[in-house]
Amino acid sequence: MNTKLTIKLDNEVIEKAKDYVKKEKTSLSKMIENYLLSVVGKKSHLEITPLVKSLSGVIKPPADDYKKDYTDYLAEKYK
Repeated sequence: MNTKLTIKLDNEVIEKAKDYVKKEKTSLSKMIENYLLSVVGKKSHLEITPLVKSLSGVIKPPADDYKKDYTDYLAEKYK
């Protein structure tokens, strides 16, 4: 159930927030709701789009041991 809430904020903050949500293609209400949910410790209700679901697992980590290679590189660099 959604309930209307009236809050007072600085005009500059409101304008910056409106610019942000426009770029993120969301609403100011949803942004505030997600923030408040994060503050009270509940999970956000962000939806995972079908595109994101389809991309899940597409990139596989390299088969070789890249951490060892990087460690060897750093050890050689800082001798």
